[in-house]
Amino acid sequence: MEAQSPLSIQQTMREQHEAPPKPFKKSLVASLMEAASLRSPSFEEDTYFISHLKSSEKKALQQLKEKLSVSHGSESMWGIPLLGGDDKADVILLKFLRARDFKVVDTFTMLDKCLDWRKEFGAEDIVDEDLGFKELEGVVAYMHAYDREGHPVCYNAYGVFKDKEMYDKIFGDEEKLKKFLRWRVQVLERGINLLHFKPGGVNSLIQVTDLKDMPKSELRVASNQILSMFQDNYPEMVARKIFINVPWYFSMMYSMFSPFLTQRTKSKFVIAKEGNVAESLFKFIRPENVPVQYGGLSRTGDSQNGPPKEASEFTVRGGEKVKLEIDGIEDGASITWEIVVGGWDLEYSAEFVPSEEGSYSIVIQKGRRIATGEEPVHCSFTPKEAGKMVLSIDNTASRRKKVAAYRYLVRKPNTSCVVMI
Repeated sequence: MEAQSPLSIQQTMREQHEAPPKPFKKSLVASLMEAASLRSPSFEEDTYFISHLKSSEKKALQQLKEKLSVSHGSESMWGIPLLGGDDKADVILLKFLRARDFKVVDTFTMLDKCLDWRKEFGAEDIVDEDLGFKELEGVVAYMHAYDREGHPVCYNAYGVFKDKEMYDKIFGDEEKLKKFLRWRVQVLERGINLLHFKPGGVNSLIQVTDLKDMPKSELRVASNQILSMFQDNYPEMVARKIFINVPWYFSMMYSMFSPFLTQRTKSKFVIAKEGNVAESLFKFIRPENVPVQYGGLSRTGDSQNGPPKEASEFTVRGGEKVKLEIDGIEDGASITWEIVVGGWDLEYSAEFVPSEEGSYSIVIQKGRRIATGEEPVHCSFTPKEAGKMVLSIDNTASRRKKVAAYRYLVRKPNTSCVVMI
């Protein structure tokens, strides 16, 4: 592998219309959505360092351990003995204490019920069960990559159940519902197995919930049971809850149930309406880790080839045209690139410009309108002469700023060396 690649990329060529579209007034719904998303301060996750606790919190932790030693001396969760005397046990106990505002009696009651539930439900061994929901894996609830801080990300999307046949197949009777709930717990347990359970480590998940086409009335029973199970038995396991493709009525629902939520819970919420999904997710998750259906570059099975190659991020302002130049491509080298713009709905083109004066540029992709929801562009080209690749993103017909990302690799001629940028 060569120490330094001659390739470089420039993102300096920007064209801005002199008279961009006039600003428009926000609708009532948009204002409500913004108010909901900005209502609470950002969530600050616990570090779980004992030295960071208040004296009253340290005392509560010790009192909880004493109560546990009387009736639950050998109990464990996620393979961690609760009275093991190490940092991992303290992290678990502090999660329960935080959920009950460090009230020892209330925390002990919650923990006692949770231990009973885990035994009855078989939660410790559920990860390896074959529950027969292959058609739901990677669709309804699934773990996928990590956020920018290393938290595992769990995606939830229930729009598939708008189909009555699918709904009846999964929720047709009480037994089917119970089996689905076991599967949903299994997904969560697999995510928890990725946590560190140590002070200063990654001790919680990110939850992304896609509300597009979700049949809210039909799923009310299942949703309530899932919510109840998670609240009672998995305290402080979610660092942030990101709602995407939020329908117009969500802001009204939020206003109704908001008074019943703690400030801590509300501070975890991020609300992104349809058309603003990629921009919202990119704030927390790198583009190469965001699934393609949500405006990212990550496809199913990518992880089998090792960690994803990092993407470069940029923005395209409303009324602007951006040209990305990939310089230093040698004669006979093979270049492959991917590019995506959140929401698309703009024009994309690509051409190869030879270095030699008098040579003609080669059009790789004529300018074409890429509609909302299209997957990332993935393209390859092998030039017969040295030059540069120019990728053009034309957003001059839109007033909206859009987030974007790209990455590329070059295989040099007559070698097996791959240069990834």
